[in-house]
Amino acid sequence: MSGEVRLSLSRRHTAQTHTKIGQRRYLQHQFMVIREWLVVESLLFQHGDAENTGEFIKSLLYFLRALHRRWVQSFIVPPEKITSLQNPRVKQLVKLRDRRDRDEAGLFLVEGYREVRRALDKNIRLNELYFCPDWFLGENEPALLDRAKQAGALVCELSKEAFAKCSYRDRPDGLLAVAPQWKRGLADLKLSPLPFLLVVEAIEKPGNLGTILRSADAAGVDGVIVCDAVTDVFNPNVVRSSTGVLFAVPVVLAESATVYTWLQEKGIRTVATTPDAANLYSKADLRGPLAIIMGSEQYGLSDFWLKESDLLVRIPMAGQADSLNVAMATTITLFEAARQRNG
Repeated sequence: MSGEVRLSLSRRHTAQTHTKIGQRRYLQHQFMVIREWLVVESLLFQHGDAENTGEFIKSLLYFLRALHRRWVQSFIVPPEKITSLQNPRVKQLVKLRDRRDRDEAGLFLVEGYREVRRALDKNIRLNELYFCPDWFLGENEPALLDRAKQAGALVCELSKEAFAKCSYRDRPDGLLAVAPQWKRGLADLKLSPLPFLLVVEAIEKPGNLGTILRSADAAGVDGVIVCDAVTDVFNPNVVRSSTGVLFAVPVVLAESATVYTWLQEKGIRTVATTPDAANLYSKADLRGPLAIIMGSEQYGLSDFWLKESDLLVRIPMAGQADSLNVAMATTITLFEAARQRNG
């Protein structure tokens, strides 16, 4: 091997040790294809003048079929078990907890059996799925790993210590996936004949946003519109507290003014909740095309929504508290609307 070729391969090998999740597998595949294609060229050169071309073609086809099998296996055969806490994959998984790194990579984490299962149920593409049997809580995990493999995910085992470092849960359950982020616009929302929407403004806590998504799914909304987002919808705790409902409920991010204009164009009435409203939520007519508007935990609704909404309602408070947790208030209001609409 020449010095230039040896140097080139050395540089490629060095680059591999620093590749991000999914890239190393791709580079290994490229090396395999290049190596095997050189064999094909060698066969063509050696048999170019062969009299028995039929036998040569048969041999070549056999070789190409074997090459195809190896190409497929290069994507589905998992790498060796990762035990080092300094492994590049482990480091990249830890980085994905940070919003900036998530956005730069266009990826996010999906941790937990229920969350991963719901992602697969909704045909969400999982790039990788990392598992650790030492953390499993039940007996259904192997079947889920098989589903993920069949769906095209790279499945890789981590040691107990490596998985604990990557996990953001106090008590992991041994499953952690990486999925690509997606973007939806208002035009992507599929509205029912009597649209039922939830609009939340500047929600600050990931746990609240995740719980709101669960309630919205249970109440049967067409979609959730997150206005002037403070919390990243791909935050691991949003995924966790939504128990994977993030994959089932259409979620759109937009600015309040844009959302208001769109709702007006669609003929959808807006009902906003605020403690200072004169109307009780249970006395308001919540049937027909409807968007319920909920404000942030600390400041409630902005002046924009308080001024522009068609109706302001409140939840009565009998005790000392002057307001409810935003996720709880959202649940109460959504289910009152669902009761009226289904009654």
